[in-house]
Amino acid sequence: MGSVVVTVLVGVATPAVAADAPAVAAEAAYVVDSAGNVHVGKRQTRRMPVASLVKVMTAYVVLREARLGDTVRISAADVSYAARNGAATAGLRKGERLTVRDLLYALMLPSGADAANALARRYGPGKTAFVAKMNRTARSLGLDDTRYTNADGMPTPRNGGYSTAADQAKLAQRALADDTFTTVVRRTVHRVAKTKVHRAHTWTNTNKLLKRADGVLGVKTGYTRAAGYCLLFAGERSGEQVVGVLLNDGSERRFTTAERLLDYAGDRIALG
Repeated sequence: MGSVVVTVLVGVATPAVAADAPAVAAEAAYVVDSAGNVHVGKRQTRRMPVASLVKVMTAYVVLREARLGDTVRISAADVSYAARNGAATAGLRKGERLTVRDLLYALMLPSGADAANALARRYGPGKTAFVAKMNRTARSLGLDDTRYTNADGMPTPRNGGYSTAADQAKLAQRALADDTFTTVVRRTVHRVAKTKVHRAHTWTNTNKLLKRADGVLGVKTGYTRAAGYCLLFAGERSGEQVVGVLLNDGSERRFTTAERLLDYAGDRIALG
């Protein structure tokens, strides 16, 4: 895909074209800082599937429903769902019991659909009730162009979920205000030692941006055939938190583009 013109907004100023903005080949993109300045916008209000970025809301709801020390038993259905749908997994097995804290790492680092389903089943209770909580939370946060149909972001046969780059950035800003969430999503590797109730696990973060740039805070990768490659990312630049979203981008290109967008936003913040 070729370069595109990127619209840049500063504060509430009239949109203007910035000749120095990095090229963004993603179908939709959005970059905003914690002061409310929007640095890059491209189809940021277009409703699109967002794949595993859905798991950010899953984690957000769980953190408000659960205690980190709660223990969740993994069911056969949690494991078979991920295998049946060809989803990413955390390698969980039927009968294992893990804490919510560890399952949040299983959810966010390897993007485990097995962990997503276990958490949703427990804290709905039941997956249907949990998805209803996700949608109520979206409404309460003002995510008016977002609809969830499951806790993992896999496509559904009917009535597929959707969101926008702008809504995902808003959600990330809220989620990153939670210290536990931030601790989880910025971790590159999380290891769980074997115990009597679960085997040993090592989960590696799929977000390569964490190793490519300084000051990165996470947040989440995603991919399905329908959504393409997605990335929700955040970093600290020039004293501000910068959050960005790339929807339907290239696999490796999204990390390169995100790094450039973080630096671009940082330079603009420094200039005032």
